[in-house]
Order: sequence, then structure tokens, then C-alpha cells
Amino acid sequence: MRITKVYTRTGDKGTTKLVGGSEVGKDHPRVEAYGTVDELNAVLGIVRAHELPERLDEQLAHVQDDLFNVGTDLATPRADRWEGMHEVGDGEVERLEAWIDGLNDELEPLKEFILPGGGPAGATLHLARTVCRRAERRVVDLHGHDPEQGPGALRYLNRLSDYLFVASRWVANATGHAETLWRNPSKRRR
Repeated sequence: MRITKVYTRTGDKGTTKLVGGSEVGKDHPRVEAYGTVDELNAVLGIVRAHELPERLDEQLAHVQDDLFNVGTDLATPRADRWEGMHEVGDGEVERLEAWIDGLNDELEPLKEFILPGGGPAGATLHLARTVCRRAERRVVDLHGHDPEQGPGALRYLNRLSDYLFVASRWVANATGHAETLWRNPSKRRR
């Protein structure tokens, strides 16, 4: 791919083109879905700007690549897909599950919900988790408008939010930042 011009002026009238050339409003559920995935990828870029253990940085680099593929999937209506087009699916979900298990095995079990925090990287991973959940909701909305949208993006985002939660806990622990437990009012001593 070679990009020679950044602006197209298409958006000046509130529309954009999907992969394949169809023009839709910028508030279309498909644009909302892949736009939120793009936002998530940007937040992960901020996470990676922090000083991270190499293991986590490498995992997040894979996730950013995956999110570009998720975005392509969401930006491409079923009729405009091409032969050999990659769709995020079982392999990527299984990789996330393996990472979740590996990181979680090194953590103490949770005794209570935790509040977002855990140092700069941990807090930013919590932000990424919430953006990921919003992206997931946008994809659910897209499925309501386009039942032919494949299940891969939704499955991936669902598992990714779990990964981001565990990664936030893991990096807090790895960098020596305490997690803040929710002070459950029903368990407080009076």
C-alpha cells in the first residue's frame, strides 16, 4: 500500500468510504465500530510509550497488529471481501487466552474488585480495557444492522478486554505499583 495523499475531502460532507468503495455517513454503525477499534489502538500506543517489561510490550505490539486486522474486517462489508482476506478468529483468540493464563498464573487471586490504577502503565491499560468494551458494544450494534458481519471481531474484542484487565494487574505487580481494592460498603467495619 502506498499513501500519497492524506486528505480526500470526502468527509467534508459527513461521509466516508468503506473498503470496496461504498459511501456511508460517518455515524454509520460500521464506522462507529472500526473508529472505536482505531481509538483503542491509539490508547495502546500510549501504553507502549511507557516503560514496559519486554514481554508485555511484545504482546501489545501483536495486539496492535491484530486491531488493524479487526478494523479492516469491520470496514469491509461482506460483499466487498476479497479472496485471502484475513479475518481475526480462533488463532488470535487462543493466543490471547494463552497470554491471559500465563500472566494470571503470576498474580495473586483477586479478593475484591480493583479500581483502575496500578501506576501509569496499569492505569492506561485500564483505560484501554474500557475503550475495548465500548468497541465491543459498537460491534454488537453493527451485528444488529448487518447480520452477515462475521463473529471474529466480536470474539476477539471480548477476549481482548479480559487480557487488558489481566495485563493491567500484571504490569502493576511487575513495576511495583500497588493495586487499589474497591472498598465494598457491605464489607466495611462500622
